[in-house]
Amino acid sequence: MLKRKHGSILKRHGSDKRRRGSSSSVELELLPHDVIELILERLPVESLRRFRSVSKKWISTIDSPRFQSRQLNLRRQSRGHDLLFVAYYEDPPDDVAQHALGSSSSCIYRTVKFPFPNVLLCYGSCDGLVCFFCIHTPNVVVNPATRWHRSFPFSSLQCLIIDKGPPFASGDLTYELGFGKDKLSGTYKPVWLYNSSEFGLDNVTTCEVFDFSTHSWRNLVASSPYPILRFQKPVYFDGSLYWLTDCVETKVLSFDLHTETFQVICKTPFADAPRPSNVVLFILDDCLCASEKTWPTQVIWSLDSSSKTWKQMCSIDLTNTFPLFDRCGLMPLPVAILEKNKLYLHGRNYLEPLMLHDLNTKSFEVVSTPTTPGDCIYYFESLFSV
Repeated sequence: MLKRKHGSILKRHGSDKRRRGSSSSVELELLPHDVIELILERLPVESLRRFRSVSKKWISTIDSPRFQSRQLNLRRQSRGHDLLFVAYYEDPPDDVAQHALGSSSSCIYRTVKFPFPNVLLCYGSCDGLVCFFCIHTPNVVVNPATRWHRSFPFSSLQCLIIDKGPPFASGDLTYELGFGKDKLSGTYKPVWLYNSSEFGLDNVTTCEVFDFSTHSWRNLVASSPYPILRFQKPVYFDGSLYWLTDCVETKVLSFDLHTETFQVICKTPFADAPRPSNVVLFILDDCLCASEKTWPTQVIWSLDSSSKTWKQMCSIDLTNTFPLFDRCGLMPLPVAILEKNKLYLHGRNYLEPLMLHDLNTKSFEVVSTPTTPGDCIYYFESLFSV
């Protein structure tokens, strides 16, 4: 039972009862703490942040990893993920507001901006955490729901790019940072994988892993046996990061974040040696997926995790989206599928919109057009930090 001397707010509630005749707060005070936990873990993050002020015991409960894990799992089961547009460079206009997607209103789309100069974002989110990186500023992992953040230093790759100067340090990064979680230990790991020859290094590829416990990067001795396709975001799914290889037969390469070993899991479903701008890996409907654009068609496949075989999910006629999506630019990225037939696509070129594609009627609808560059990611609110 919560003691009065540890919870001034409960004392105040007691006096409120005498003034207003309300018994709800006193009844809550008399509940066993395990019952209170069951109630709390069903609440949204914003409410839980406020309730940390109730007592030291509530702070201890809400801050415990066990509680935070249960709260996130219940959130996933109850309503699925939201979509988050992370704006770069400029503040979003004041009239940008979150709004519901789909008839069930279970998915929320909203725009956020963080006070960091980093202009690149890792793919997706991991336990409600997102990770920013850049060439010229330290990397940052952020919890958008709580605004918690932690920076971590440059990797050897970033230092190499800075030392080489233009054109390396003046344009877009050829390779992108991966961010995921060791499922067994619960450890979060940023990972760089890049082709060594471009930087005068030995081996086919070089892999760097950041350790938050030592606040330092380390190089792995055993790296990928194949070079990787450039200009691709590593995709985190179920304890591993995934890349596409750059070889005669394009393959899917996985990196187990627990064993820190690489494995080629299968070939891709599309043609050999594709253009990097025309292919992409992503997560859709809780599956690892791949897509290829061969104008005027974009095909999406999902991977069966047990048989390691691809199944075509849909084929999109992009002529209906032109000129909203650049015909010659990066292909639209599928970011979510709701109600089994509503596919959300986000343009990856400058200021391209978020669009809804109905897989049954084949129709398209503009959901939101950004006024500042950014990335759209799937996202679960959580209380987690690193």
